Amino acid sequence: MSLLAKTMSKFRLAVVQLHVTKVKADNLSRARGLIKEAAAQGAKVVVLPECFNSPYGTGFFPEYAEKIPGESSQVLSEAAKESQVYLVGGSIPEEDDGGKLYNTCPVFGPDGSLVLKHRKIHLFDIDVPGKIRFQESETLSPGSNLSMFDTPYCRVGVGICYDMRFAELAQLYSKKGCQLLVYPGAFNMTTGPAHWELLQRGRAVDNQVYVATASPARDETASYVAWGHSTVVSPWGEVISKAGSEETVVYADIDLQYLANVRQQIPITAQRRSDLYTVNAVQEG
Repeated sequence: MSLLAKTMSKFRLAVVQLHVTKVKADNLSRARGLIKEAAAQGAKVVVLPECFNSPYGTGFFPEYAEKIPGESSQVLSEAAKESQVYLVGGSIPEEDDGGKLYNTCPVFGPDGSLVLKHRKIHLFDIDVPGKIRFQESETLSPGSNLSMFDTPYCRVGVGICYDMRFAELAQLYSKKGCQLLVYPGAFNMTTGPAHWELLQRGRAVDNQVYVATASPARDETASYVAWGHSTVVSPWGEVISKAGSEETVVYADIDLQYLANVRQQIPITAQRRSDLYTVNAVQEG
């Protein structure tokens, strides 16, 4: 393997666990500072949390919604260019030209260009009696596209929070060549301790990919309390980096040769029985 190939087979990933407040300008400023900090630590890909510019809640989405391009996406574009990173911009409440609202993750390249925007496909509509009820569909519309982007290192698949519960999406991303899946997400104090790490490890092992999640930091005074614990999981299903509940940046060195070794040792892709079952995309991204 050439020196260039060896260099390109490894890169540093940073996951920003941001303390989100009701002041959008403060959220944007702090996010920009943490992106710069991550780049200074050698990160080439940086991931922000779900709803990083806004409190999470159906009552907040219309108030904080923006078009893309808009205020928040402009800050992200400038931050990506300034720090020369691929920036997975968590998510923001997005308003389209027709007035519909989406939970949207914009991704920017190192030149500041908008690479893609992923509108959350699966809306978070749950009801756990006595614990939590939440209905994103009260204000948000679902997206309808798969979202992937290429870097010099690997292809990356993007989902948002509840998207992670749907194994088929991760399977499609893996089938289409993604080696890293990123999920900005804000699990809560009920689903977080029960399923947050479990789902990440499941998606990683099932597809032999790296999985990264970015949560807001926990704020016990918020109307919706995020679990935190932003995490990176290896293709072997090991947790290789994990935050606590506070604001922080966690790092992981992504090793694509290690990923290839795992796939060679346990060759499930070649062993799949496509004569018996298959998962295919109806709507291409």
